[in-house]
Amino acid sequence: MSNPQTLEEEVYDMSGARLALTLCVTKAREGSEADLDALESMFQQLGFESTVKRDPTAQQFLEELEKFQQAIDAREDFVSCAFVVLMGHGLEGRLKGEDEKMVKLEDLFQVLNNKNCWALRAKPKVYIVQACRGEQRDPGEPVGGDNLVMISKITTETIPTYTDTLHVYSTVEGHIAYRHKEEGSYFIQTLVDVFMNRRESILELLTEVTRRMAEAELVQEGKPRKVNPEIQSTLRKRLYLQQN
Repeated sequence: MSNPQTLEEEVYDMSGARLALTLCVTKAREGSEADLDALESMFQQLGFESTVKRDPTAQQFLEELEKFQQAIDAREDFVSCAFVVLMGHGLEGRLKGEDEKMVKLEDLFQVLNNKNCWALRAKPKVYIVQACRGEQRDPGEPVGGDNLVMISKITTETIPTYTDTLHVYSTVEGHIAYRHKEEGSYFIQTLVDVFMNRRESILELLTEVTRRMAEAELVQEGKPRKVNPEIQSTLRKRLYLQQN
């Protein structure tokens, strides 16, 4: 029989403040406002304090995230988790600001890690990246599959610098991301629908997002295309977003 305390330790405590920051380049990205509207509805339903910054330059991507980190560390109440949504044109490992200059995703990711953000130490930090990661297009294959990476439980008294983080990319390495000029990006719209209407842990939710995207067929320039998100997790516990 399972020990109740053990089960409690395997789930992140979501009783505190939930914070979200969305940095979105709307310039030359038709449909991005539809994504912002969908995300606003999702964060509201899930009980997040949400901040949106439109059209950041490359430098402002970093500056706004650093302000977010400083505000989190300055809070006196308990913080449960943070979501950061990054949307813009991009290449592998980089995002393009409104000024057409590039910022490294790794520089953005490290701002909230266990070393640099005390209030989020051992707390879940979720990055959602809606951007191209290259120019490749996936026509699809007759047979496919998926992998689920299991995260081992940490039992030591210290914690690694890069745990408790989830990176969710709209597409796999080297490939483009698709965005409808009126309806928004298929990735963000699917993610919001799943997150708002299902109650499983976040990795289970993302598996459902991947399933739906993998089953769909997009048409670009008259040719059928396939696309699926990529999920990189160092979460140590199950993360549930729906409020009781």
